[in-house]
Amino acid sequence: MTDPSELDTTEFPLSHAPESERPPSSMVTVDIGAQSDVGRVRENNEDNYLVARSGRHLDTLLTSLPEDAAPGRFDETGYVAIVADGMGGAVGGEIASRLAITALINIVVHVPDWILRFNEDNADEVSERASGYYREVNQRLVEEARLNPELRGMGTTMTGAYSVGDTLFIVHVGDSRAYLFRDGVLSRLTRDHTQAQRLADAGIIQPEAVETHRLRHVLTNALGGNESEAKAEIHRLRLLDGDRVLLCSDGLHDMVDDETIGEILKGEPASRPASAALVAKALDQGGKDNVTVVIAGYRIPRGARESS
Repeated sequence: MTDPSELDTTEFPLSHAPESERPPSSMVTVDIGAQSDVGRVRENNEDNYLVARSGRHLDTLLTSLPEDAAPGRFDETGYVAIVADGMGGAVGGEIASRLAITALINIVVHVPDWILRFNEDNADEVSERASGYYREVNQRLVEEARLNPELRGMGTTMTGAYSVGDTLFIVHVGDSRAYLFRDGVLSRLTRDHTQAQRLADAGIIQPEAVETHRLRHVLTNALGGNESEAKAEIHRLRLLDGDRVLLCSDGLHDMVDDETIGEILKGEPASRPASAALVAKALDQGGKDNVTVVIAGYRIPRGARESS
């Protein structure tokens, strides 16, 4: 297990390979599994998730151009995965996580120019847009709570993954998590935005004490709630063939330690059975909270562009 403080994904270069050596995003296949459970203690599920595929394509139907002058078909394909864990009252948490994902998707689908190919020139713009989207979602939740006093204080975590081809962006607020499973090693990509983690960052408690500290569920950064602003943590990295990305709510990582999560992923190479096995393990360990898991496994061909 690699601690996120030791893995500075924001510094991973987007590409050193010539464009001709990078596979088109449509040739990258993604095996996705997702599962959510209310757990064994809670009465309602305040977690929500979404997995979506985005893209653009061009089909040449008729042309007078020579055969090699225009592509017969052109595709770029992206994948979005989001996990949100709500908080706030009897129904506030469930509403907050649902509204946050719905608001984010509605914002994105109305953006006129989707970025579906990344390079060093536009990577910062992608990050800036993602931060702006999260700020807008935060304001929508705050406004909804203002208009509905029974929802006052509702908020949610939200951890999202956006991949196009072999480039991955992680956008994160709260204490849901994103992990990378590569070559049998599980690495945490995100940091928990909690009081316990803040104490560890300040050197007041030891890092290993965070997982059991009494303040480990007190959020310092969330969407909605009583905060006027939320700051998104953003990472980007280059995916390798065989990588797997795991998004989960704290109902998983509270119940199942990272070593066990890695062992389950190692034993279940397909995403659907792996997500089911992780949820089942959290329930076996007590299921004290809602538990949600999304897994994406990437197959990234080499030299695909030359053969396309």
